Amino acid sequence: MLTVRLAARDSLWDAVPKIKYIESNGTEHVADVSCGKTVMQGALDHGIPGILAECGGSCSCGTCRVHIDDAWRARTGEPSEIEDATMDGHDDTHPAKRLSCQITVTQALDGLIVRLPASQL
Repeated sequence: MLTVRLAARDSLWDAVPKIKYIESNGTEHVADVSCGKTVMQGALDHGIPGILAECGGSCSCGTCRVHIDDAWRARTGEPSEIEDATMDGHDDTHPAKRLSCQITVTQALDGLIVRLPASQL
């Protein structure tokens, strides 16, 4: 008799990371964002206001800026030179600003908190 044993699935592989988006007025949105997508795409997929994403995620417009919560800065990393240059054209002096199109969601970002600036222009 042939016995087939199925391995238990690791719940970490099944879990979809949750990202908390906080609008400048304090309104909070929690969205399930699949690994491999960007934080920007997660906002667009869930209709979260405050991220314009005019260039569609090509790091050329700076209209998907977010402010990374201090507890998450090490996990999201620092902006690249291109990302910094793209953000230079905006009047945003927040020290933890990033372009959400440049942050790829991984399981390590489950619970990430990002704050949206009052304006993306």
